[in-house]
Amino acid sequence: MRNLKEILELDGIAEKEGKRYPKKRELYQYIISKEGKHFLGIVGPRGVGKTVLLKQLRTELKNSIYISLDSIEEVDLFELIKNLSERYSFKFFLLDEIHFVKDYDKELKKTFDFLDVKIIFSSSVSLSLYRSSYDLARRVMLLKLMPFSFREYIYFKKDVLLPQLTIMNIVKKEWTPEHIRYEHIFDEYLKGGIFPFSLEEPEVLPLLSNTVKKIIQRDIPYVASIKIDELLKIEKTLEFIGKASVDGVNYSTLSRNIGITKYKAEYYVRLLEQAFLLNVVFPKGTNVLKEPKILMYLPLRLLYQEYEFAKGGLREDFFAEMMKLNDLNFYYLKTKRGSKTPDFLVSLEDENVIIEIGGKGKGREQFKGVNLKKALILTPSNKIEGIKRPLFLLGYM
Repeated sequence: MRNLKEILELDGIAEKEGKRYPKKRELYQYIISKEGKHFLGIVGPRGVGKTVLLKQLRTELKNSIYISLDSIEEVDLFELIKNLSERYSFKFFLLDEIHFVKDYDKELKKTFDFLDVKIIFSSSVSLSLYRSSYDLARRVMLLKLMPFSFREYIYFKKDVLLPQLTIMNIVKKEWTPEHIRYEHIFDEYLKGGIFPFSLEEPEVLPLLSNTVKKIIQRDIPYVASIKIDELLKIEKTLEFIGKASVDGVNYSTLSRNIGITKYKAEYYVRLLEQAFLLNVVFPKGTNVLKEPKILMYLPLRLLYQEYEFAKGGLREDFFAEMMKLNDLNFYYLKTKRGSKTPDFLVSLEDENVIIEIGGKGKGREQFKGVNLKKALILTPSNKIEGIKRPLFLLGYM
Protein backbone atom coordinates (compact mmCIF):
# COMPACT_ATOMS: atom_id res chain seq x y z
CA MET A 1 0.00 0.00 0.00
CA ARG A 2 1.84 3.08 -1.30
CA ASN A 3 0.07 5.52 1.01
CA LEU A 4 0.94 3.42 4.05
CA LYS A 5 4.65 3.41 3.22
CA GLU A 6 4.69 7.18 2.79
CA ILE A 7 2.83 7.67 6.07
CA LEU A 8 5.37 5.55 7.95
CA GLU A 9 8.28 7.42 6.36
CA LEU A 10 6.80 10.80 7.26
CA ASP A 11 6.12 9.56 10.78
CA GLY A 12 9.83 8.76 11.17
CA ILE A 13 10.72 12.28 10.09
CA ALA A 14 8.13 13.73 12.48
CA GLU A 15 9.64 11.85 15.42
CA LYS A 16 13.10 13.27 14.68
CA GLU A 17 11.66 16.80 14.32
CA GLY A 18 9.87 16.49 17.66
CA LYS A 19 13.22 16.03 19.40
CA ARG A 20 14.42 19.39 18.06
CA TYR A 21 12.06 21.26 20.39
CA PRO A 22 12.87 20.57 24.06
CA LYS A 23 10.71 23.40 25.44
CA LYS A 24 7.04 22.59 25.73
CA ARG A 25 3.86 24.68 25.79
CA GLU A 26 1.84 24.38 29.00
CA LEU A 27 -0.86 22.38 27.19
CA TYR A 28 1.67 19.60 26.54
CA GLN A 29 1.84 18.43 30.17
CA TYR A 30 -1.93 18.59 30.47
CA ILE A 31 -2.33 16.27 27.47
CA ILE A 32 0.34 13.83 28.70
CA SER A 33 -1.35 13.54 32.10
CA LYS A 34 -4.90 13.26 30.72
CA GLU A 35 -6.48 9.84 31.20
CA GLY A 36 -9.68 8.33 29.86
CA LYS A 37 -10.95 6.85 26.61
CA HIS A 38 -12.15 10.13 25.06
CA PHE A 39 -10.23 11.63 22.14
CA LEU A 40 -8.51 15.02 22.41
CA GLY A 41 -8.87 17.75 19.80
CA ILE A 42 -6.39 20.66 19.72
CA VAL A 43 -7.83 23.73 18.02
CA GLY A 44 -6.11 27.04 17.40
CA PRO A 45 -4.78 29.38 14.73
CA ARG A 46 -2.26 28.30 12.13
CA GLY A 47 1.27 28.98 13.31
CA VAL A 48 0.76 28.56 17.07
CA GLY A 49 2.61 25.24 17.30
CA LYS A 50 -0.08 22.54 17.02
CA THR A 51 2.07 20.51 14.62
CA VAL A 52 5.16 20.88 16.84
CA LEU A 53 3.13 19.80 19.87
CA LEU A 54 1.90 16.66 18.08
CA LYS A 55 5.47 15.84 17.00
CA GLN A 56 6.67 16.33 20.58
CA LEU A 57 3.96 13.93 21.74
CA ARG A 58 5.18 11.48 19.11
CA THR A 59 8.59 11.34 20.81
CA GLU A 60 7.08 10.55 24.23
CA LEU A 61 4.04 8.35 23.62
CA LYS A 62 4.91 4.72 22.98
CA ASN A 63 3.13 2.95 20.11
CA SER A 64 2.17 6.30 18.56
CA ILE A 65 2.16 7.53 14.97
CA TYR A 66 1.96 11.03 13.52
CA ILE A 67 -0.12 11.56 10.35
CA SER A 68 -0.39 14.85 8.46
CA LEU A 69 -3.85 14.69 6.92
CA ASP A 70 -3.48 17.75 4.69
CA SER A 71 -0.81 15.85 2.75
CA ILE A 72 -3.11 12.89 1.91
CA GLU A 73 -5.50 13.47 -0.98
CA GLU A 74 -8.13 10.82 -0.26
CA VAL A 75 -8.32 8.71 2.87
CA ASP A 76 -10.84 6.49 4.63
CA LEU A 77 -9.76 7.50 8.11
CA PHE A 78 -11.40 4.62 9.95
CA GLU A 79 -9.88 2.01 7.63
CA LEU A 80 -6.46 3.68 7.79
CA ILE A 81 -6.44 3.65 11.59
CA LYS A 82 -7.78 0.10 11.70
CA ASN A 83 -5.10 -1.07 9.25
CA LEU A 84 -2.22 0.63 11.10
CA SER A 85 -3.48 -0.57 14.47
CA GLU A 86 -3.76 -4.20 13.35
CA ARG A 87 -0.49 -4.33 11.38
CA TYR A 88 1.80 -2.32 13.66
CA SER A 89 0.00 -2.25 17.04
CA PHE A 90 -0.21 1.54 17.10
CA LYS A 91 -2.24 2.75 20.08
CA PHE A 92 -1.98 6.55 19.78
CA PHE A 93 -2.84 8.32 16.54
CA LEU A 94 -1.64 11.93 16.27
CA LEU A 95 -3.67 13.40 13.42
CA ASP A 96 -2.67 16.83 12.12
CA GLU A 97 -5.28 19.14 10.47
CA ILE A 98 -8.18 16.71 10.65
CA HIS A 99 -10.62 19.08 8.93
CA PHE A 100 -9.06 18.09 5.59
CA VAL A 101 -10.70 14.66 5.90
CA LYS A 102 -14.20 14.46 4.45
CA ASP A 103 -16.79 13.57 7.13
CA TYR A 104 -14.04 13.34 9.74
CA ASP A 105 -16.60 13.70 12.56
CA LYS A 106 -18.36 10.56 11.31
CA GLU A 107 -14.98 8.77 11.09
CA LEU A 108 -14.06 9.84 14.64
CA LYS A 109 -17.36 8.56 16.00
CA LYS A 110 -16.91 5.22 14.22
CA THR A 111 -13.31 4.89 15.43
CA PHE A 112 -14.27 5.70 19.01
CA ASP A 113 -17.11 3.17 19.00
CA PHE A 114 -15.32 0.25 17.33
CA LEU A 115 -11.54 0.51 17.78
CA ASP A 116 -9.44 0.37 20.93
CA VAL A 117 -7.18 3.34 20.12
CA LYS A 118 -6.62 6.88 21.37
CA ILE A 119 -6.69 9.85 18.98
CA ILE A 120 -5.19 13.28 19.51
CA PHE A 121 -5.95 15.54 16.56
CA SER A 122 -5.46 19.17 15.56
CA SER A 123 -7.44 21.64 13.49
CA SER A 124 -6.95 25.28 12.47
CA VAL A 125 -10.66 25.73 11.81
CA SER A 126 -12.93 25.25 14.79
CA LEU A 127 -16.20 25.94 12.95
CA SER A 128 -16.94 22.42 11.80
CA LEU A 129 -15.87 20.92 15.13
CA TYR A 130 -18.41 22.90 17.10
CA ARG A 131 -21.28 22.45 14.66
CA SER A 132 -20.79 18.72 14.01
CA SER A 133 -24.04 16.85 13.44
CA TYR A 134 -22.55 13.80 15.13
CA ASP A 135 -22.52 13.34 18.91
CA LEU A 136 -18.87 13.99 19.64
CA ALA A 137 -19.54 15.58 23.04
CA ARG A 138 -18.78 12.47 25.12
CA ARG A 139 -16.17 11.19 22.68
CA VAL A 140 -14.01 14.27 22.11
CA MET A 141 -12.62 16.90 24.47
CA LEU A 142 -11.60 20.08 22.63
CA LEU A 143 -8.54 21.95 23.90
CA LYS A 144 -7.40 25.38 22.70
CA LEU A 145 -3.79 26.11 21.77
CA MET A 146 -3.51 29.83 21.23
CA PRO A 147 -0.56 32.12 20.42
CA PHE A 148 1.93 32.95 23.16
CA SER A 149 0.87 35.05 26.10
CA PHE A 150 3.52 37.68 26.88
CA ARG A 151 4.51 35.44 29.82
CA GLU A 152 5.09 32.48 27.49
CA TYR A 153 7.00 34.66 25.03
CA ILE A 154 9.40 35.68 27.80
CA TYR A 155 9.82 32.04 28.81
CA PHE A 156 10.64 30.85 25.29
CA LYS A 157 12.79 33.87 24.41
CA LYS A 158 14.56 34.56 27.74
CA ASP A 159 14.17 31.21 29.53
CA VAL A 160 12.44 32.93 32.47
CA LEU A 161 9.06 31.69 33.68
CA LEU A 162 7.34 34.33 35.81
CA PRO A 163 4.31 33.75 38.10
CA GLN A 164 0.91 34.23 36.56
CA LEU A 165 -1.18 37.27 37.46
CA THR A 166 -4.93 37.87 37.59
CA ILE A 167 -6.81 41.05 36.76
CA MET A 168 -7.29 41.68 40.48
CA ASN A 169 -3.52 41.27 41.03
CA ILE A 170 -3.09 44.07 38.49
CA VAL A 171 -5.77 46.23 40.13
CA LYS A 172 -4.13 45.78 43.56
CA LYS A 173 -0.53 46.16 42.27
CA GLU A 174 0.35 42.62 43.28
CA TRP A 175 3.27 41.79 41.02
CA THR A 176 7.05 41.49 41.32
CA PRO A 177 9.78 43.78 39.94
CA GLU A 178 10.60 40.96 37.48
CA HIS A 179 7.17 41.39 35.87
CA ILE A 180 8.05 44.99 34.97
CA ARG A 181 11.56 44.18 33.78
CA TYR A 182 10.58 42.89 30.33
CA GLU A 183 8.49 45.88 29.22
CA HIS A 184 11.15 46.70 26.60
CA ILE A 185 10.30 43.63 24.48
CA PHE A 186 6.53 44.14 24.52
CA ASP A 187 6.51 46.00 21.19
CA GLU A 188 8.32 43.15 19.42
CA TYR A 189 5.78 40.77 20.97
CA LEU A 190 2.91 42.85 19.52
CA LYS A 191 4.60 42.96 16.12
CA GLY A 192 4.66 39.17 15.76
CA GLY A 193 6.43 37.66 18.77
CA ILE A 194 3.06 36.28 19.80
CA PHE A 195 3.63 33.47 17.26
CA PRO A 196 6.11 30.72 18.22
CA PHE A 197 7.63 30.68 14.72
CA SER A 198 8.93 34.22 15.35
CA LEU A 199 11.65 32.66 17.51
CA GLU A 200 13.23 31.20 14.36
CA GLU A 201 11.85 33.53 11.66
CA PRO A 202 12.61 37.25 12.15
CA GLU A 203 10.36 38.29 9.22
CA VAL A 204 6.95 37.39 10.62
CA LEU A 205 4.60 39.42 8.42
CA PRO A 206 5.36 37.77 5.02
CA LEU A 207 4.77 34.35 6.60
CA LEU A 208 1.62 35.58 8.27
CA SER A 209 0.35 36.97 4.95
CA ASN A 210 0.82 33.55 3.34
CA THR A 211 -0.95 31.92 6.28
CA VAL A 212 -3.97 34.21 5.90
CA LYS A 213 -4.20 33.40 2.18
CA LYS A 214 -4.09 29.69 2.94
CA ILE A 215 -6.83 30.04 5.55
CA ILE A 216 -9.14 31.90 3.16
CA GLN A 217 -8.34 29.96 0.01
CA ARG A 218 -8.04 26.49 1.53
CA ASP A 219 -9.26 26.09 5.11
CA ILE A 220 -12.55 27.99 4.99
CA PRO A 221 -13.82 26.36 1.75
CA TYR A 222 -13.25 22.93 3.35
CA VAL A 223 -15.74 23.59 6.13
CA ALA A 224 -18.22 26.12 4.70
CA SER A 225 -20.54 26.39 1.71
CA ILE A 226 -18.68 29.18 -0.05
CA LYS A 227 -18.74 30.05 -3.74
CA ILE A 228 -15.42 30.84 -5.42
CA ASP A 229 -16.34 34.49 -6.02
CA GLU A 230 -17.12 34.89 -2.31
CA LEU A 231 -13.51 34.23 -1.32
CA LEU A 232 -12.49 37.61 -2.74
CA LYS A 233 -15.24 39.27 -0.70
CA ILE A 234 -13.99 37.52 2.43
CA GLU A 235 -10.48 38.83 1.68
CA LYS A 236 -11.91 42.34 1.21
CA THR A 237 -13.83 42.01 4.48
CA LEU A 238 -10.62 41.22 6.36
CA GLU A 239 -8.75 44.02 4.57
CA PHE A 240 -11.42 46.59 5.42
CA ILE A 241 -11.32 45.59 9.09
CA GLY A 242 -7.51 45.76 9.05
CA LYS A 243 -7.45 49.28 7.60
CA ALA A 244 -10.38 50.78 9.51
CA SER A 245 -10.49 52.35 12.95
CA VAL A 246 -11.48 49.82 15.61
CA ASP A 247 -14.55 51.91 16.39
CA GLY A 248 -15.61 52.05 12.75
CA VAL A 249 -16.27 48.36 12.07
CA ASN A 250 -19.55 46.48 12.45
CA TYR A 251 -21.87 44.48 10.22
CA SER A 252 -23.51 47.63 8.83
CA THR A 253 -20.24 49.34 7.82
CA LEU A 254 -18.98 46.09 6.30
CA SER A 255 -22.19 45.72 4.32
CA ARG A 256 -21.92 49.26 2.91
CA ASN A 257 -18.21 49.16 2.11
CA ILE A 258 -17.88 45.61 0.74
CA GLY A 259 -21.16 45.72 -1.17
CA ILE A 260 -22.73 42.70 0.53
CA THR A 261 -25.86 42.14 2.58
CA LYS A 262 -25.71 42.57 6.34
CA TYR A 263 -26.47 38.85 6.64
CA LYS A 264 -23.43 38.01 4.49
CA ALA A 265 -21.26 40.40 6.50
CA GLU A 266 -22.22 38.59 9.69
CA TYR A 267 -21.60 35.20 8.04
CA TYR A 268 -18.15 36.17 6.75
CA VAL A 269 -17.15 37.60 10.13
CA ARG A 270 -18.28 34.39 11.83
CA LEU A 271 -16.17 32.29 9.44
CA LEU A 272 -13.14 34.52 10.00
CA GLU A 273 -13.67 34.33 13.75
CA GLN A 274 -13.86 30.53 13.68
CA ALA A 275 -10.65 30.54 11.63
CA PHE A 276 -8.96 32.56 14.43
CA LEU A 277 -8.50 35.75 12.43
CA LEU A 278 -11.09 37.96 14.16
CA ASN A 279 -12.31 38.51 17.72
CA VAL A 280 -15.96 39.51 18.02
CA VAL A 281 -16.81 41.45 21.20
CA PHE A 282 -20.46 41.98 22.15
CA PRO A 283 -21.82 45.15 23.78
CA LYS A 284 -22.94 45.67 27.35
CA GLY A 285 -25.20 48.37 28.79
CA THR A 286 -28.15 50.46 27.69
CA ASN A 287 -28.61 52.55 24.57
CA VAL A 288 -26.17 50.41 22.62
CA LEU A 289 -26.09 49.13 19.08
CA LYS A 290 -26.74 45.40 19.09
CA GLU A 291 -23.94 44.88 16.63
CA PRO A 292 -20.62 43.70 18.10
CA LYS A 293 -17.22 45.33 17.97
CA ILE A 294 -14.91 43.47 15.59
CA LEU A 295 -11.24 43.18 16.54
CA MET A 296 -8.40 41.16 15.02
CA TYR A 297 -5.95 38.56 16.23
CA LEU A 298 -2.44 39.90 16.71
CA PRO A 299 -0.62 41.10 14.65
CA LEU A 300 -2.92 40.86 11.60
CA ARG A 301 -3.56 44.60 11.59
CA LEU A 302 0.09 45.10 10.57
CA LEU A 303 -0.63 43.44 7.22
CA TYR A 304 -2.71 46.50 6.36
CA GLN A 305 -1.20 49.41 8.35
CA GLU A 306 2.19 50.59 9.53
CA TYR A 307 2.84 50.04 13.25
CA GLU A 308 2.63 53.75 14.18
CA PHE A 309 -0.88 53.98 12.73
CA ALA A 310 -2.00 50.53 13.91
CA LYS A 311 -0.74 50.51 17.50
CA GLY A 312 -3.98 51.83 19.02
CA GLY A 313 -5.92 49.00 17.38
CA LEU A 314 -3.20 46.49 18.24
CA ARG A 315 -3.56 47.33 21.94
CA GLU A 316 -7.29 46.59 21.84
CA ASP A 317 -6.57 43.43 19.84
CA PHE A 318 -4.09 42.40 22.54
CA PHE A 319 -6.63 43.03 25.31
CA ALA A 320 -9.30 40.95 23.58
CA GLU A 321 -6.88 38.13 22.82
CA MET A 322 -5.73 37.92 26.46
CA MET A 323 -9.36 37.81 27.61
CA LYS A 324 -10.13 34.99 25.17
CA LEU A 325 -6.92 33.19 26.13
CA ASN A 326 -8.10 33.12 29.75
CA ASP A 327 -11.76 32.31 28.97
CA LEU A 328 -12.95 35.53 30.61
CA ASN A 329 -16.33 37.05 29.83
CA PHE A 330 -15.89 40.60 28.57
CA TYR A 331 -17.94 43.20 26.71
CA TYR A 332 -17.40 46.55 25.09
CA LEU A 333 -19.16 49.59 26.49
CA LYS A 334 -20.95 52.08 24.29
CA THR A 335 -23.17 55.01 25.25
CA LYS A 336 -24.84 57.82 23.37
CA ARG A 337 -22.68 59.63 20.84
CA GLY A 338 -20.46 62.32 22.33
CA SER A 339 -20.36 60.99 25.90
CA LYS A 340 -17.19 59.53 27.40
CA THR A 341 -17.14 55.97 28.66
CA PRO A 342 -14.51 53.28 29.27
CA ASP A 343 -13.82 50.69 26.58
CA PHE A 344 -14.58 47.34 28.21
CA LEU A 345 -16.20 45.52 31.11
CA VAL A 346 -14.70 42.25 32.34
CA SER A 347 -17.17 40.06 34.23
CA LEU A 348 -15.51 37.98 36.95
CA GLU A 349 -17.29 35.48 39.22
CA ASP A 350 -18.14 37.94 41.99
CA GLU A 351 -17.31 41.37 40.54
CA ASN A 352 -16.87 43.43 37.40
CA VAL A 353 -13.77 45.36 36.35
CA ILE A 354 -14.11 48.37 34.07
CA ILE A 355 -11.17 48.87 31.70
CA GLU A 356 -10.00 51.68 29.45
CA ILE A 357 -7.30 50.90 26.91
CA GLY A 358 -5.55 54.23 27.11
CA GLY A 359 -2.94 56.47 25.70
CA LYS A 360 -2.23 60.12 26.26
CA GLY A 361 -5.29 62.11 27.25
CA LYS A 362 -7.17 59.18 28.77
CA GLY A 363 -8.05 59.83 32.40
CA ARG A 364 -10.62 59.54 35.15
CA GLU A 365 -13.24 61.52 33.21
CA GLN A 366 -13.88 58.27 31.30
CA PHE A 367 -15.03 56.68 34.58
CA LYS A 368 -17.79 59.00 35.77
CA GLY A 369 -20.02 57.04 38.18
CA VAL A 370 -17.69 54.01 38.21
CA ASN A 371 -16.22 52.40 41.36
CA LEU A 372 -12.55 53.24 40.82
CA LYS A 373 -11.43 50.43 43.12
CA LYS A 374 -12.42 48.07 40.30
CA ALA A 375 -11.30 50.13 37.33
CA LEU A 376 -8.15 50.26 35.24
CA ILE A 377 -6.60 52.48 32.61
CA LEU A 378 -4.14 50.25 30.77
CA THR A 379 -1.47 52.36 29.07
CA PRO A 380 1.52 51.66 26.81
CA SER A 381 3.89 53.28 29.35
CA ASN A 382 5.22 51.65 32.52
CA LYS A 383 3.99 54.46 34.77
CA ILE A 384 1.92 53.26 37.71
CA GLU A 385 -0.19 55.96 39.29
CA GLY A 386 -3.78 56.02 40.51
CA ILE A 387 -5.71 53.55 38.38
CA LYS A 388 -3.15 53.54 35.58
CA ARG A 389 -1.30 50.28 34.95
CA PRO A 390 1.01 49.04 32.16
CA LEU A 391 -0.98 47.28 29.43
CA PHE A 392 1.61 44.52 29.05
CA LEU A 393 0.80 43.18 32.55
CA LEU A 394 -2.29 41.53 31.01
CA GLY A 395 0.14 39.25 29.17
CA TYR A 396 1.06 37.54 32.46
CA MET A 397 -2.43 36.18 33.03
